[in-house]
Amino acid sequence: MRAWYKTVTWLWVLAPLSGLFALISGLRRWLFRRGSKAVYRAPVPVIVVGNLTVGGNGKTPLVVWLVAWLRRQGYTPGVISRGYGGKAEQYPLLLKANTGPGQAGDEPVLIYRRTGCPVVVGPKRGEAAALLATLGVDVIISDDGLQHYALARDIELVVVDGKRRFGNGHLLPMGPLREGLWRLKRVDAIINNGGPAETGEFLMTLKPGALQPVGGTQAVPEPGETVNALAGIGHPPRFFATLEQLGFILKQRLALADHKAVTPAQLTGLQSAPLLITEKDAVKWPGGHDNVWFVPVDAQLPAEFEQLLLTRLKELDHGD
Repeated sequence: MRAWYKTVTWLWVLAPLSGLFALISGLRRWLFRRGSKAVYRAPVPVIVVGNLTVGGNGKTPLVVWLVAWLRRQGYTPGVISRGYGGKAEQYPLLLKANTGPGQAGDEPVLIYRRTGCPVVVGPKRGEAAALLATLGVDVIISDDGLQHYALARDIELVVVDGKRRFGNGHLLPMGPLREGLWRLKRVDAIINNGGPAETGEFLMTLKPGALQPVGGTQAVPEPGETVNALAGIGHPPRFFATLEQLGFILKQRLALADHKAVTPAQLTGLQSAPLLITEKDAVKWPGGHDNVWFVPVDAQLPAEFEQLLLTRLKELDHGD
């Protein structure tokens, strides 16, 4: 909701609902802490990559980066996810080469295709982690799930949108927060996507790669050309700004809700130029445009963050 990131007085009418949300979520955390609700402890370390706000903050690029980084350290990582937007016949679901976003959701499919590591989705992350642990992985990365306290975790990483940050600072539905800002003091690291990073945060930058074809055999669009752009992510303006920074001239921009697929009718007005889309949109591309390219991005993080991770992993003791 755009109003969360502006000074909008009418949102105060939602204050009672935010108070109720705080009460219910606080009670839920307390029940997990005292053992009244079951918590699954995986036999291998679990790293949760989450956020405090609703909407996309850049978790998926960080998950992909983590898989590659862990492999370089000698680990065999796997990923679990809720699989938002997918509807499988049975959970937990282990992704295969022919698993589509309709079954697993767009982000898990993207992670699987980019990394090739085992990916399991399911609404109960404990069940997903239990299945993943039988597949030979020695570290589990949870894509989202900071508030999924039914799964025990060893390392918590919070991704913050460097531009929008925490909006008006209020809990849902008055603001974008799933938990209060106090939660930041209990995580292992705060990753700032796009900066400027505040004290104690690690800056993550997303480096665009070469354009990749989605369909058609047209020539690759070059910086300086006029293109159309489409993004169905948490914050589409970030993608549009990236294209302009690369030198493309944007004729038309179509911003969709996060995880939402484009319809053929929406493509009617985008046929006048090459169409540039995000990698997440490419995963669920329906066709309907013969000159489409997606922009892959790779996360870049400082050496200090790598050292923190390495230290924390070495400190963990799972009885090995």
